[in-house]
Amino acid sequence: MTNKKSMTFNDLEQWLNERRVTEVECLVPDLTGVARGKILPRAKFNEDRGMRLPQSVVAMGVTGEFPESGPYYDVIDPTDKDMQLRPDPSTVRIVPWASDPTAQVIHDCFDNQGNLVPFAPRSVLRRVCELYAAEGLQPIVAPELEFYLTARNTDPNTLLRPPIGRSGRAETSRQAYSIDAVNEFDPLFEEIYDYSDKMELNVDTLIHEIGAGQMEINFFHAEPLGLADEVFLFKRTVRESALRHDMYATFMAKPIAGEPGSAMHVHQSILNKITGKNIFSNEDGTPSEAFMHYIGGLQRYIPAAMVLVAPYVNSYRRLSRNTAAPINIEWGYDNRTVGIRSPISAPAARRVENRVIGADANPYVALAMTLACGYLGLKNKIKPKPEMKGDAYLAPHSLPRSLGEALDWLRRESDLHEVLGKEFITVYAEVKDLEFEEFMKVISPWEREHLLLHV
Repeated sequence: MTNKKSMTFNDLEQWLNERRVTEVECLVPDLTGVARGKILPRAKFNEDRGMRLPQSVVAMGVTGEFPESGPYYDVIDPTDKDMQLRPDPSTVRIVPWASDPTAQVIHDCFDNQGNLVPFAPRSVLRRVCELYAAEGLQPIVAPELEFYLTARNTDPNTLLRPPIGRSGRAETSRQAYSIDAVNEFDPLFEEIYDYSDKMELNVDTLIHEIGAGQMEINFFHAEPLGLADEVFLFKRTVRESALRHDMYATFMAKPIAGEPGSAMHVHQSILNKITGKNIFSNEDGTPSEAFMHYIGGLQRYIPAAMVLVAPYVNSYRRLSRNTAAPINIEWGYDNRTVGIRSPISAPAARRVENRVIGADANPYVALAMTLACGYLGLKNKIKPKPEMKGDAYLAPHSLPRSLGEALDWLRRESDLHEVLGKEFITVYAEVKDLEFEEFMKVISPWEREHLLLHV
């Protein structure tokens, strides 16, 4: 069978026929990371069909709303024109939980002139990867994705609680790295690994994180676009599996008060495409100038890019002192209090770990963001601050503290607009403005408790 990376549409049709697929889920990741698209009978899925969706489908808020006016419509036609969807054959996978043989294929979005739609998340990551390719470089990434398992919760006004495990009891204490705590949910995780295997997802180790019911899955390192696809599909898989075991899986950044938040730590290194060598290390094994410049770029641009990886009002609850999440962009070797960590490794595996990104981030946007910041560091030869060798929680906050503040910082940083695309920045910022305005219409229990009778 043809290697998936080089699959043509004819190869894709052969793949579907060999597995006697009867339905095809045509998926498009939107700005929030939700799978949009259409489900087609196998007989209707063909190269000549020219499947279309409105442009706005990939550019709506998490509540499904759209801006009523403003710069959003300088990018997206106010008549809501169609975009053409084209399948990426390399992304085809079986849907393991479907009752009939069903495939899922991720699609790219094109305009009527045949150009990638610039505000689609997959297009943004492609754009950044192409900038590296033009320099003869290949980024390699490895995400670590945290999430919580919770008991079913059908009332948004009810607090989330840990689910009941095999013992018949819920966790009431923190069980970091506990094997027995993971085994409480053996049937669920066996199914997740089984589904992941059938979908050829590149998942590695599973661990219990600090919070009650909090888990982490690690992915093997690979090229960014393929791994973003895998994280996108994995999130969908975990949610589906959890429902089948009478619980929820959530990737909210801070779902439970008093518990640590959930992150998507991204390890990253850069290879020379000709030699295949890691440019972060010199021939003698010492850190290279490129390594330092990459860190310098992360430090310089992450604060302005935070809204891309902390995309919701809830995201900023995670970024607080002494909660296993960073509050600044200090860097250091083997230091988990910093925002930018370099794990202990052999020179060939020297890498940088971005610990700022939340689990709620769109994986395509998150990888585009961190690679864009590093790219600007390499291009502009930005020197980093001195290494933080102590506790970075003792240093001041240097990240935005709210969604509104983060949006202001992003709008002012023109260098990021050039790398990520002005159209994408415009659409993204307008959608986040809308979400923030909607949130500000809601009065919280804290306000009623402390302000109602005291002010």
